[in-house]
Amino acid sequence: MSPHVLILGGTTEARRLATDLAARPGIRVTTSLAGRVARPGALDGEVRIGGFGGAEGLADWLRAHHVDALVDATHPFAETITANAARAAGATGVPAIVLRRPGWRPVPGDRWYDAASPAAAAEALPRLGRRVLLTTGRLGLAAFAHLRDLHFVVRSVEPPEPPLPPDTEVLLARGPFGLDDETELLRAHRIEVLVTKDSGGEATSAKLTAARELGLPVVVVRRPPLPDGVTAVADVADVLDRLGLSGP
Repeated sequence: MSPHVLILGGTTEARRLATDLAARPGIRVTTSLAGRVARPGALDGEVRIGGFGGAEGLADWLRAHHVDALVDATHPFAETITANAARAAGATGVPAIVLRRPGWRPVPGDRWYDAASPAAAAEALPRLGRRVLLTTGRLGLAAFAHLRDLHFVVRSVEPPEPPLPPDTEVLLARGPFGLDDETELLRAHRIEVLVTKDSGGEATSAKLTAARELGLPVVVVRRPPLPDGVTAVADVADVLDRLGLSGP
């Protein structure tokens, strides 16, 4: 029977890994998507959409589909599924790997303010600026809904879920975003402060450069910690090495 790798996907890295594995003879790869994006891009290999029903449901799926390795390549802020994946791997004995792109790091000239959560980011905003570009995704905006004296420009791939701040302008867009476009966006909307999650990667990092060049403060929501005993690898090559597939 062909080795079966289950990828918990939704990121660029998950897509790259699926492409690499699907091209290898004798490897069966399935990518699981949460289903939160209405039109996900095409993926190599098999695809399933929807939740598993918690850690126990995922463990049952691993057993029923004879999965030989589990790769959690979800978003760095997908805290629940990462915890469920760790528990399911422990319950079934299936080897598990967490793939996380490195987080962003400030460079000279950056005016970054760390926040442990969206709620902490919201608390910091009134003293930093009145016009806010909010790029934390469409979920979790309730943390900012009480801020009635600020103007928010919310950018997300899909329409954001309420409640939203009362003075909100929504921009639907999918990265990658270039530096010129990000600079124009900040200028056109007269943005005074940027709020982002520490997603890492290059697809949406140009906004940080644009904010630095314009002298704008940036509130960075830091990643939640990984479950106890779980460590992450930084790229697809590391995953292939862990799977014993890095050689010729």
